[in-house]
Amino acid sequence: MVPSEENQFVPKEIQNAAEEPRALCIIQDITSAKTVNERLTLNLPASTTLSKLYEDVAHKAGYVNGTFGLAWGNTQDMAPLDHSSEMSLSESGFEPGGKRNFLQLTDKDGEQPQIASVTDSSGLDDSSQERFIGPLLRDGTPGCSGDYSSPSYSYSSILSKSETGYVGLVNQAMTCYLNSLLQTLFMTPEFRNALYNWEFEEQEEDPVTSIPYQLQRLFVLLQTSKKRAIETTDVTRSFGWDSSEAWQQHDVQELCRVMFDALEQKWKQTEQADLINQLYQGKLKDYVRCLECGYESWRIDTYLDIPLVIRPFGASQAYGSVEEALQAFIQPETLDGPNQYFCERCKKKCDARKGLRFLHFPYLLTLQLKRFDFDYTTMHRIKLNDRMTFPEELDMSPFIDVEDEKSPQTESCTDSGAENEGSCHSDQMSNDFSTDDCVDEGICLDSTNSTERVLKPKSLLTFELFSVMVHSGSAAGGHYYACIKSFSDGQWYSFNDQHVSKITQDDIRKTYGGSSGSRGYYSSAFASSTNAYMLIYRLKDPSRNAKFLAVEDFPDHIKRLVQKEKESEEQEKRQREIERNTCKIKLFCMHPVKMMMESKLEVHKDKTLREATEMAYKMMELEGVVPLDCCRLVKYDEFHEYLERSYEGEEDTPMGLLLGGVKSSYMFDLLLETRRPDQVFQPYKPGEVMVKVHVVNLKSETIASPVSVRAYLNQTITEFKQLIAQATGLSAETMRVVLERCYNDLRLLYVPNKTLKAEGFFRSNKVFVESSELTDHQVPFTDSLLWKLLDRHGNTIRLLVLLPEQSPGTLANRTLFQKVGSDSDVLSEGTKSNRKSVEAILEESTEKLKNLSLQQQQGSSTSDSQKSSDASDFEHIESPTQEADSNSSLCVAADNRELENRIRATSAGSGGASSDPENHFACEERSDSEVNNDRSTSSVDSDILSSSHSSDTLCNADSGPIQLANGLDSHSITSSRRSKAHEGKKETWDTAEEDSGTDSEYDDNGKSKAEAQYLYFRAEPCSQDDASWDSQKCLVVHVDKRITLAAFKLNLEPYVGVTSTQFKVFRVYANNQEFESVRLNETLSSFSDDNKITIRLGRALKKGEYRVKVYQLLVNEPEPCKFLVDTVFAKGMTVRQSKEELLPQLKEQCKLDLSIDRVRLRKKTWKNPGTVFLDYHVYEEDISISSNWEVFLEVLDEPEKMKSMSQLAVLTRRWSPSTMKLGPFQEVILESSSVEELKEKLSEISGIPLENLEFAKGRGTFPCDISVLEIHQDLDWNPKVSTLNVWPLYICDDGAVVFYRDSTEEPLELSEDERNELMKKESSRLLKTGHRVSYSPRKEKALKIYLDGGPAKDPGQD
Repeated sequence: MVPSEENQFVPKEIQNAAEEPRALCIIQDITSAKTVNERLTLNLPASTTLSKLYEDVAHKAGYVNGTFGLAWGNTQDMAPLDHSSEMSLSESGFEPGGKRNFLQLTDKDGEQPQIASVTDSSGLDDSSQERFIGPLLRDGTPGCSGDYSSPSYSYSSILSKSETGYVGLVNQAMTCYLNSLLQTLFMTPEFRNALYNWEFEEQEEDPVTSIPYQLQRLFVLLQTSKKRAIETTDVTRSFGWDSSEAWQQHDVQELCRVMFDALEQKWKQTEQADLINQLYQGKLKDYVRCLECGYESWRIDTYLDIPLVIRPFGASQAYGSVEEALQAFIQPETLDGPNQYFCERCKKKCDARKGLRFLHFPYLLTLQLKRFDFDYTTMHRIKLNDRMTFPEELDMSPFIDVEDEKSPQTESCTDSGAENEGSCHSDQMSNDFSTDDCVDEGICLDSTNSTERVLKPKSLLTFELFSVMVHSGSAAGGHYYACIKSFSDGQWYSFNDQHVSKITQDDIRKTYGGSSGSRGYYSSAFASSTNAYMLIYRLKDPSRNAKFLAVEDFPDHIKRLVQKEKESEEQEKRQREIERNTCKIKLFCMHPVKMMMESKLEVHKDKTLREATEMAYKMMELEGVVPLDCCRLVKYDEFHEYLERSYEGEEDTPMGLLLGGVKSSYMFDLLLETRRPDQVFQPYKPGEVMVKVHVVNLKSETIASPVSVRAYLNQTITEFKQLIAQATGLSAETMRVVLERCYNDLRLLYVPNKTLKAEGFFRSNKVFVESSELTDHQVPFTDSLLWKLLDRHGNTIRLLVLLPEQSPGTLANRTLFQKVGSDSDVLSEGTKSNRKSVEAILEESTEKLKNLSLQQQQGSSTSDSQKSSDASDFEHIESPTQEADSNSSLCVAADNRELENRIRATSAGSGGASSDPENHFACEERSDSEVNNDRSTSSVDSDILSSSHSSDTLCNADSGPIQLANGLDSHSITSSRRSKAHEGKKETWDTAEEDSGTDSEYDDNGKSKAEAQYLYFRAEPCSQDDASWDSQKCLVVHVDKRITLAAFKLNLEPYVGVTSTQFKVFRVYANNQEFESVRLNETLSSFSDDNKITIRLGRALKKGEYRVKVYQLLVNEPEPCKFLVDTVFAKGMTVRQSKEELLPQLKEQCKLDLSIDRVRLRKKTWKNPGTVFLDYHVYEEDISISSNWEVFLEVLDEPEKMKSMSQLAVLTRRWSPSTMKLGPFQEVILESSSVEELKEKLSEISGIPLENLEFAKGRGTFPCDISVLEIHQDLDWNPKVSTLNVWPLYICDDGAVVFYRDSTEEPLELSEDERNELMKKESSRLLKTGHRVSYSPRKEKALKIYLDGGPAKDPGQD
């Protein structure tokens, strides 16, 4: 056991004092993955013997005694305790008196422990042979194969054969029906022997797709395997099934028929070609006899099973037994009254008798009890759980001849295989059956001679029951299992998937179904849902009854197959043995080149630590990088980044002992630690805590990379300081130690005698230390420079900012610093394809900012070490020239947060940037179906992330006089619209969380209304490490995430080259999706390290302005919605004013020269056109508007007719049934909501007489597409209403779609081919427009076995 794990399971309740000392035993079961984390607790008298201990453990663990071992868990002695020893626990080394004795339950001789038999609900186990055979641990509740799970089933539980000697079958998912049938066929001697006699020719067929061969393999394994259960996947693969078929529920009787058909096809031209018919096929006569002249017409049918009705249709009671149901099956019915039969002899309709007569019973008789029915009251499938008894021996002689009249001398017959049913007299019959009904018709056993009949007396028509396939559940789903009698010993067994157990005749009687009460109509509802569904009987005939082939009597090809499967099983066992003795544990390595690497180390438990280290060395690809003797494996906690212990002097210890045994999972990991040749490994002792110490330099305002120090929790702060002083060289007397317990929780450790445990130290800790003579020690900690530096360190994030494409003309017109000096020459260099462009902008603009800042700082107070200027235009921005050697900074190992954020901390400054391989520079624009809310998608908890930086100056973020946009209090979510977005190549739309016209926290000068914050900002060019973005256009920005978006934009101005009102900020999410951020008063707290930001040129919104997307409405085009431009509407603007501003933009960007009187704007809801906006309407007063609003622009053919809000604009379309075509859309302007006015307008534009005009409202999204094959019947034509604004029309707004037609126009008559062709065209058209095609319903998937190894690809199949 690992020392740290010994305290995990301490039962507190076992503290009782008894007269005799008791030994507390805690047993860990390490034999399987499911039990490794469980503990068994036994509190036994100290005088208990070891053999009794084994019995108690076996009982509590559910194992068979003698199939497992017990070994000490807290020592290196893995030898098991003696199973048969009579020594007491105290004599065997157990410590009494409440002390814990740790034991491990292990395998015995490499074999998994055998699961003890599961007891039934009555508490009787297998030994009493009274165990219930239904679904295990179901307590009589209805089972379902969908949720059926076998208790105590694991891979280990199928490794040892059942004590019955029979092998089970593993349920793949819902294949219990298959398992039941396969076990029945296997337990049928005649079928199994015939299958063994068939020889597979590998040259002629692929063994994977050969159904008989895979059945043969399965039967061989069922007969010879030592496993408890075997898989059926090879058999189902030969059926052509994939893994999804294992999740399909099917009927066992349906499977039986389909499988027999497949076997017959595969066995053609072989000796087994007629095997199914010889064993399972019977014959019956379907006859009609005239009751006046005795003339009989009949035909011969074959059957593989006899379906028996449980409850007759309309009856209130069910048949009580199989014999009663068989009698009903052959009971003739009288055809009289309107159902009279036309007799060919009498040449008139006569009363007749119609029925079935058995002519030949098969050797293996299959009876299907039809328990599934349809309830016409509820219109649902139901299961009939009524009681139906069946005998163990069934006499079929009463059912072979039931005629009570003499047969006439003439009959008519038709063969069931003939295409046309005709009449023939008995003298024309060429085979089989006599016309004399007095002759005993017995069972026909000889089919080789068609002119001969071999009759058996009725006494030989006795059949013996040997298989009962049981269904438990309902008509919706359930579970199958089989009760089968062995012909070898006459014993009944339950084959329930992988479980095989002995049962008795009483258990068979439990499958009759029903309850002990009445047999009334509702008795089935209260009956047990577990009952027999299929019965298989075998004819009792000693001359034909076969015995199973013994192994020594196997044909040669089967003997070879047995040997092959035995070798395969032995190989699997050896591999399983290796797997069971292999330790699998997570392995980490801080690779000198590839940084932190992770893998899984799989090592045999007997391998030594030295050998495991060599394996890990090769796995982590350290050859040629680090010498092997400079590597070692240590115990590691990856979550806390804690090095638990090292293994000095244990290089030759087996890994099984070091890791605490073979387990499926470990509570710790391994780390392959490396060192330089001149270094020495530090020993790590259990119980130590790991502390990462960051040295803070207040003068240079830097935080160094961490130094690892190990301490003990009982050490005092004074002792801890001395430990740090030894590691860092700092003075312990002047040292200040700050513990960061969690994000932004900084705790100054100032009590000398307080222990680390009392201060809150844990396994892995992070502290900051500073030792200087500055007066900063004297001020309160929260006011000190140290606290401010650590606070900045904890809140600074690293952002990647992509600058926009800049052209000389653009920057010349929008240059920011004309008052300081012309920067256009510098800024225009942004178009050059070299790295100096951004660096030039950084250097020159920053120098000017520094000069400006220094001039304005001369009169300010210098008492604080962080100088700021209330009048400076911008924050102090560190010049990139001071970062000359920034690329030489090292990436250091840090704690969990630092590793994630790639913290850099050097004396010269930080420069290197980590790349994000998942995000690429090429951004995708969002389509209108992909828009998400910015807050919901940006809910990254950045509060747990931090970064480390070099010396930079804290400055006032909100003191710049440059004007910001007024009143921006919305967080817009905008698509990544590039400068060419107006070309309309891709339709996009944006949403906003709130209106952008709300009040801002900023005044007209952009200053914060709250108290000014001193927040950190530093920008530098991207290094070449950031390969995902073009480093020539990218900035790495280190910024305090408490800065507002307004201040952040203000700081970006010198790098963008325009004022903050002239560019927009887009946040890049996963899959390169972009959303605009416009809430200037919000901070960057939702951002985290290495988030990406795209800057795009364009005017930012002012107070009361809204960004609007304009789409063109093209009602008669295949795509009626086309994006045009992004524009801005303002509060208080009229619709006509917005059109006046919009039209020049459309002319410039979209080449649309439009007249203001031939253009209208209207509401857009998704793709539906809505309210028409009139010219005098005012935004925010008459028309509600929001950020990222969308509007339709519609080009009119004539001046606007809509003049009043009381008018209604309806889009109409004519349907012509005679041509099966729809006409174009035409707009109709109504003065009211009157149906009569609508009809009059439609009659006017179409010429259809008013009395013949019918209309219907379209359904769905505009343009309300519908198949021309459905429109005539599916729409609600001519609703009986007088106004449009009531049900079922509800036409209350502009833009509704109305279809109309001429009621006298007859639909076009289509041939079948024309209809199919039109159906294909309509299907293609509607699929392209995204509308549902409803006339091709999906059919239920039927059970099918594919003889070619897989389903055929039918292009016409739905």
